[in-house]
Amino acid sequence: MDKITEYKTIVSALVTEIAEMTPADEQAETQLIIDNERGHYLLFSVGWQQNRREYLPFVHIDIQPNGRVYIQHDGTDLKIALLLVEKGIPKQDIVLAFQAPHRRHLIGEFAVA
Repeated sequence: MDKITEYKTIVSALVTEIAEMTPADEQAETQLIIDNERGHYLLFSVGWQQNRREYLPFVHIDIQPNGRVYIQHDGTDLKIALLLVEKGIPKQDIVLAFQAPHRRHLIGEFAVA
């Protein structure tokens, strides 16, 4: 299995696992969107809470053609980057894209782009 296919399998499984921890309720639905072909993985809540529209992404991960895993948004307390490392994706292939590009080099072992 090539690196990108392996990363897609890992990310898809992790986002699915997080979705299963976040059940929908009567007010809002947890939606999981997996696009393995293009490498996009989204988890968000959509619905209504107290007469207010809820449309909140809480996980967004992209896998780039160069094999880098971009964590666009981590709205969880799970530290998704570290979970990806535990599952076999090296830090040098993970970009904490929710951080400004000029600050990523301060984070340490993770990729900057």
